[in-house]
Amino acid sequence: MVTQISEWLDERLGWRSVWETIFLRKVPKVNWSYTLGSATLFAAVNQAVTGILLTIYYVPSPDQAYASVQYITTQVPAGWLIRGLHHYGASAMILLTVLHMVRVIFYGSYKYPREMTWFTGVGLLLIVFGFGFSGYLLPWDQKAFWATTVGTRIAEVTPLVGDAILRIMRGGKELTAITLARFFGVHVWFLPATLIILIGIHLYLVIRIGISSVPTREE
Repeated sequence: MVTQISEWLDERLGWRSVWETIFLRKVPKVNWSYTLGSATLFAAVNQAVTGILLTIYYVPSPDQAYASVQYITTQVPAGWLIRGLHHYGASAMILLTVLHMVRVIFYGSYKYPREMTWFTGVGLLLIVFGFGFSGYLLPWDQKAFWATTVGTRIAEVTPLVGDAILRIMRGGKELTAITLARFFGVHVWFLPATLIILIGIHLYLVIRIGISSVPTREE
């Protein structure tokens, strides 16, 4: 029965060829540093799952944001665990992404024919930084408020367009409810959508072109 179902699905979906292409492809002899990409992907999945669970209780308004975070931490069953995984997972994802990029540079994996893989990786790094910056404000406590104030003021010193960038980021001249709503929207909609698209392209290129082997002394 299982064999018949498998055959039926394979004739219509070609899942066996997809399985072989992804999981049975030849991989050059590598070391543990090559697991950093997979570890980063695992961290991203953790962030997605815990982030979705947090949005069930989080309220993106200045009057209730902090209270909702405290409610999640102290009242929701396993809320402290979910928030902790999301909080420390964010730092882990940034660290793993940076280490993965360092490994790519150190081994020269950005060179031909993997330039597009490198470009998408740089895009993913910027998105990860965006997640960290936009998510920092969401608890709406003193630390988050003033850190975001300083962070957005850094953007303001950009020549010619600094003031416009500041107003776009804050939704005005000061940090208000609009700023919180804007950061929340970017954090849970715009960045995740962009992340999914780039991860899909990045993984396709990794599977299509393959990974580079550890360089020899001559290389």
